[in-house]
Amino acid sequence: MDGSLHPDPGPPPPLRIAGVDEAGRGPLAGPVVVAAVVFPAIRTPVNGLDDSKRLSPQRREALYPRIVERALAWHVVSVEVEDIDRLNIYHATMLGMRLAIEAVQHACDLTRIDGNALPRGLRCRAETVVGGDASERAIMAASILAKVTRDRRMRELHALYPQYGFDRHKGYSCPEHFAALRAYGPCPQHRRSFAPVRECGQAALF
Repeated sequence: MDGSLHPDPGPPPPLRIAGVDEAGRGPLAGPVVVAAVVFPAIRTPVNGLDDSKRLSPQRREALYPRIVERALAWHVVSVEVEDIDRLNIYHATMLGMRLAIEAVQHACDLTRIDGNALPRGLRCRAETVVGGDASERAIMAASILAKVTRDRRMRELHALYPQYGFDRHKGYSCPEHFAALRAYGPCPQHRRSFAPVRECGQAALF
């Protein structure tokens, strides 16, 4: 057969990847924040990306404006405590992921989500990547946007409820946080669906 009738199509074109990651699934207080970031297909226009947990707060803050300026599209969703307690933290995170993806899907060819769970009802091509925040640069960027956004929010909540130390531990479990919960009870930003908060009794009066 004449090979010229079936020319080699060559490699497929590079894909515009939307990376998706969250911050704040584990804490006892505050929102869970999900971010999606789409970079150009050819190269990542931001240097110094890494898993947000490996970067200092100062480095994350410095990278944040560079990511939002150079991304093809980006979006951040905060799912508040009321929805976390109503849906549970897993479904609240999936809701945040779906909303973030829907906001950027017009600009990407494929969505890659850190972890092993896909939100239901997606209308785009998507896949999970375990450890993606250490291997996929768009996911790294999303992890930085999510972490910076949530840390900023927790500092704002510290101004409202300074007795809990949200500016230091960001709502995560630690001896300081447990001591404050025992002393003052939960505030309106604590997740009452989480057992350690439930065990501390009724909300404090604010």
